[in-house]
This record gives sequence, structure tokens and C-alpha cells, in this order.
Amino acid sequence: MSDNQRKIRLGAFLPGAGHHVAAWRHPQAQADGGINFAHYKRIAQAAERAKFDAVFLADGLALQNRPGAQGRTAYGASFEPVTLFSALAVVTERIGFIATASTTYEEPYLLARKFASLDHISQGRAGWNVVTTGGGEAAGNFGLDAHPDHAQRYVRAREFVDVVTGLWDSWEDDAFLRDKASGAYYDPAKLHTLDHKGKFFSVRGPLNIPRPPQGHPVIVQAGSSEAGRELAAETAEVIFTAQQTLEDAQAFYADVKGRMARYGRHPDQLKIMPGVFPVVARTESEARAKYQELQDLILPEVGLSLLSGLSGGVDLSAYPVDGPLPELPETNNNKSRQALMFDIARKRNLSIRELYLWVAGARGHWTIVGSVEQIADQLEAWFTQGGADGFNVMPPWLPGGLDDFIELVIPELRRRGLFRTEYEGRTLRENLGLARPANRHVAGAKPRASAA
Repeated sequence: MSDNQRKIRLGAFLPGAGHHVAAWRHPQAQADGGINFAHYKRIAQAAERAKFDAVFLADGLALQNRPGAQGRTAYGASFEPVTLFSALAVVTERIGFIATASTTYEEPYLLARKFASLDHISQGRAGWNVVTTGGGEAAGNFGLDAHPDHAQRYVRAREFVDVVTGLWDSWEDDAFLRDKASGAYYDPAKLHTLDHKGKFFSVRGPLNIPRPPQGHPVIVQAGSSEAGRELAAETAEVIFTAQQTLEDAQAFYADVKGRMARYGRHPDQLKIMPGVFPVVARTESEARAKYQELQDLILPEVGLSLLSGLSGGVDLSAYPVDGPLPELPETNNNKSRQALMFDIARKRNLSIRELYLWVAGARGHWTIVGSVEQIADQLEAWFTQGGADGFNVMPPWLPGGLDDFIELVIPELRRRGLFRTEYEGRTLRENLGLARPANRHVAGAKPRASAA
């Protein structure tokens, strides 16, 4: 491929000790990684040296302390992502930072302000992963007796995104004069009050921070339900999704991009990046041994608890662990992931034990175990055959799993002309090839072209 041809986009999804449910028990894992800044500094800088587009972090607003696994998982200790990324922005220069924040339990004004702040601190490298919060554990932490209904959460999310992007447009790009001689700090004519009144929110504005360097931090979305796909087609610029086969990935890719025209959007305005959990070594047998080492660290009660959560919060302990996954009612939590669990169990005829062993690493995302060439072949196939614009890499354990991918897979992708050797620009938008959005208050304004 020539340098002008399409390149794979890569996110580094870096939770504490790694993605495998037993990652923190791995002999080389950083067990306290979730609250160890030196650890995060090291892996973020490693990802930047490798030219990843962004570091990504999920987030939760409640302790996952399910019966049977209490005290045995590393989910109870992690930094709030925007706080962490503000610190990491100071020790990096080009890599982006995509933080998860909930439209169900946060408020638009505060969220708009903190992501605008991150974009300024990082000089244009912030992204917001828009979630409606799948699990219902957070409700009690925010004064609610029950988790809001799935459909209502998505209606609220659509309005939430519109309010946030409107607040980011409070100031025109050249509003701040800071003219010491005249005493004019800003031009009042270039300040705009949102004055939003909707079903869920009444927000006057304006935002008390200048427009972000990127115009808007990059909007990312992770839902794969019908409502999630529609929200993504209308508002998202990146989707992190969970797909298992090339055929499923192609169907999802075509479906979501096919919805965009009704919102006046071009398919290139959205990058679809499935999650991938790669266990790589120089030979397939060595890679399988690495994977088995992690699988052997799974405590049965932890695996069962994880599966229960991914299946919608249903207690599976009453069912025979070596029997089939029973028919369970649809729940209000994690609808797309619940559907994926059921689909995989049926297609592969997996018992409950086999299913929790299968989800222990990637929680429903694509798991690939193999040699450098095998991993690169599969990534290339998804990328070139309409299944992905890039991937959200989920290291099995940290830092070793990320180091393996960087040292082994990245050079092979470059050899094939599939991945950059240098960043295209300084902002996350420029590196992803996304245009800078126009300010909604400027008549005749058009999106500014990306540098990528």
C-alpha cells in the first residue's frame, strides 16, 4: 500500500492490570494498576511511541461487588478517567484520550465543561465516550430507586449530546481578544447563550470556558442495540463495538453506516473500531500457552459472577454450571451484551462454565490467539473487507500484553502498509481523519477540513 492509502486506526483500551478477569493475578501484571499513575504514564507513553490514535478508558459509577466474587476482582479500584487523562496529557504530546461519561447519571453543563477543559489541557486530544450506563448498580448512588428504562435512557442521551455540543459552541473561535491596551478581554458579539429547554434538560448557558481546540472533543459511542445504533448514526464519530466474526462485523458496519445519510452525514464521518483481545507470540503454540496461563487463574466464582453481569444481572448460581445457559428474561441492563452472550452460547453449544471461560478475557469482544502473522492476517481481513476502520486493542494483562502487541504486531502492520509511521497531526481529530465541526452560531460556517 502507498502512504496515501487508508490506514488502520488503533485505540489502546487500558484498564489497570488488563482486560482478562484474572489479569491482576498474572505474575507480571501491575496488580494495583488502576490507581498507579506511574504505571499509566508508562503505558500511555508506550502507546504514543507506537503511534496509537488514542488511549481509551471505560468507567463505572458503582462498585461491581456481585455475590460470589466479593473481594476477588480488581474492579473496585480505578481512577476517574478525565482526572487521569488530564495528568497524562502533560506527559504526552500526540496521543488522544477518550474518557467514558454517562448521560444517565451526569449533567450536561458539568460534563461539557470538564471535557472542554481536557481538550484545552491536552491541546486538542480529548474524546467523550457517550454511554447510557448499562448496569443498574449506579442508581442508588444518585438518589434513584431503579435504573431508568433502556428506551428512556437513549432518548435522554440524544438530548444530552445536543446540549453538550451546543454548550461547546458557546464561544466563537476568535471570541477572546485579551487586548491589554484597550481592555477588551472578549468580544460580546461572539458569545452565544444556548437557552435550551427540552424534555429532560433546561440549560441556559453559556459555557464558562472557551470553545475547545477541536471545536468539539471527538464523540464516541459504544452501544450496539437498535437505539444505540441509531444514536451512533446521528451523533457518533467513532464506535467501539463487540463483534465475533467477520460476517457479523461486516453486517454491523454496513448497517450503522447505512443509517447516516438520513442525518445528512457521510460514512467517512464515522470510524467503526471493534474491540479486539489479542494474545500474540512468535508462534501459535506459545500464544496459546500464554492464554492458558491466564485462563488457569480464573476462580470459578469470579467467572460465574462475570457471566451473570454480562447476561443482564441474572443470578446463574442456581443452574448447573456444566449445563446449558437457561432461557432468561430480557432485562433493562446491558441489552446488547446480553443478546451477544445468548447468541454465542446457542451457536457454539456452550455450557455455563464454557461460556464464562470464553468471556473471561474480552467480555464478548473478539478474542484472537496466535502468531504475529495470524493476528495481522485477521486484522487485515476485517479492515480490508468492510468490517472495521480500526480496532480498540484490549491487552490481556498490563503492561506485558500491550508490549507484546507493540513489539510484534505493529511492525508487521507497518510492513504491510496498514499502519502509520508518524502522526498526521497534533489533535485527535486530525489523526483520526475527522473534520473540525463548525460552530452552530456562525452563519454559513462549514466544518474545517482535517489535516489527515
